[in-house]
Amino acid sequence: MQLKWSGHTDKGSVRANNEDAFLALTFDAREVRFLGKVGEASMEAADFVFAVSDGMGGAKSGEFASKIATEKITRLLPRSFKLSAEGLDAGRGDVLVELFCSIHAEMQALGRYYDECRGMGATLSMCWFSPGWMFFSHLGDSRVYYLPHDGPMKQLTEDHTFVGYQRRQGLMTEREARNHPGKNRLQKVLGASMQIVDPHLGAVRIEPGDRFLICSDGIVDGLWDHRIADAMAGSLSAAELVREAIQEGSRDNATAVIVEVVG
Repeated sequence: MQLKWSGHTDKGSVRANNEDAFLALTFDAREVRFLGKVGEASMEAADFVFAVSDGMGGAKSGEFASKIATEKITRLLPRSFKLSAEGLDAGRGDVLVELFCSIHAEMQALGRYYDECRGMGATLSMCWFSPGWMFFSHLGDSRVYYLPHDGPMKQLTEDHTFVGYQRRQGLMTEREARNHPGKNRLQKVLGASMQIVDPHLGAVRIEPGDRFLICSDGIVDGLWDHRIADAMAGSLSAAELVREAIQEGSRDNATAVIVEVVG
């Protein structure tokens, strides 16, 4: 089983700077290696991590979030891979919670020590691919979509906003949610003034033909769910999806990572 991926981020046509960031990494029991924006590789000897983060508060929030996440992943994930290779329970859920808590603590520490980072926060949606499975962990309103090889597309993550809650309860339509003035008001986030980190965890058994999209809310700001589903079913790259979201009126930074499982 192999993975094929593409990733792209753009500040968009309105914002002056880009506070989004994405990660593409592969790791084994010894080390973490960075991946290019586009690539394909076997899962035989290593696991893979793809993530999208949307920063807020400090001018460099997205940049800080990606650097902090990378540093924590470098320490925690190879240890988990080693345990799994030895036939022990790697406790992936525990590792992911520990990772998110570590990032949260680091961001809050930066906020205490540096004025320019005070109030800094970030969303983080992360997918960890291991043979046969994709494990995800998530906080905020970035999203992970899943298009099974036999369809239809599903949103795996929950938007941690009031609007997201209303939609999950069937009290608000997609159109109403997109036009709501408080649609970007986050109830859960890394850093900022949050005291408790409670990430949304889940897992999906993967098969050849499955596709995943990890994206910031800038993609959703420009594209309706049905268009995202059509794009996922087609052959659009992450760069093409980002460009389309901006052309369709997204007013935010836009970031996408598309991952396909191939035989």
